[in-house]
Amino acid sequence: MEGKDKKRNSAGGVFKVGAIALAFLITGYQAALFITRAAVTRIVANQDHPDTVYVYAPAAADSAGSGADAPAVRVSSPHSPAAKETVRRYAVRKVESFRFDPNTVSVEDLMRLGFSEKQAQSIDNYRKKGGRFRRKGDFAKSYVVSDSVYERLAPYIDIPLVDINKADSAAFDTLPGIGGWFAARMVEYRSRLHGYSCPEQLMEIYNFDEARYNGLKDLITCSPAEPYPLWSAPADSIREHPHVQKWQTARAIVLYRENNPRENWTVDGLLKAGVITEEQASGLRRCRLK
Repeated sequence: MEGKDKKRNSAGGVFKVGAIALAFLITGYQAALFITRAAVTRIVANQDHPDTVYVYAPAAADSAGSGADAPAVRVSSPHSPAAKETVRRYAVRKVESFRFDPNTVSVEDLMRLGFSEKQAQSIDNYRKKGGRFRRKGDFAKSYVVSDSVYERLAPYIDIPLVDINKADSAAFDTLPGIGGWFAARMVEYRSRLHGYSCPEQLMEIYNFDEARYNGLKDLITCSPAEPYPLWSAPADSIREHPHVQKWQTARAIVLYRENNPRENWTVDGLLKAGVITEEQASGLRRCRLK
């Protein structure tokens, strides 16, 4: 009888130790789950509200002529691969809508706009291979952009126009129908004019016809150029103007200035006096003169 009691007490002790150990195990497991969930929540929260840095896009700065005029590009603070994987697995994606340039927007921001990581990478790969979205409609043609997504994002797409008075030849080369030859001529002709006065002056470039112009006119803008000093420059400078060219004509303009009152210093006055031809007058009328 006494032996049975000892066995019973021994079994009870083992059960109690096991129960206590199980309780500690359960408590430890729950604590681990809590810590993991807290860590995941923290990572996701940081990803939802990341620190943001605004930088100037080098390509935009080059085409704009100076970094101060280039548009700022939104870049979020970097996250570790482990944090990114945690967000990918656990975060509930919040679809946002904000202004963006599809040629420069980051993969991370594309995902914030509602694209999956695979879709965002596909857009980025297209750009890395030299692809460019010149118009909003080009973005809509991407196979990863559904009609419903484009309809939501269209009002927020912001593709900067190419300023023909600030762009370099590389920026001109991005325009449809413009290769390296025309890009170089566009820069050269701008220099000879001392700046474009209107976009239509592009058609004064050799072989730059109306069809070529119509293919890009909605993609360009023309900031005000400094007026050309036709009424003060010396003859050797005036002869370099595309609508003067000849030394005799440049000298005749100077003589006209010297022998006529200031109120008569007009393109029509030069034409009436026989100093320039009707064709030259037509070109000079498109120029801003002073």
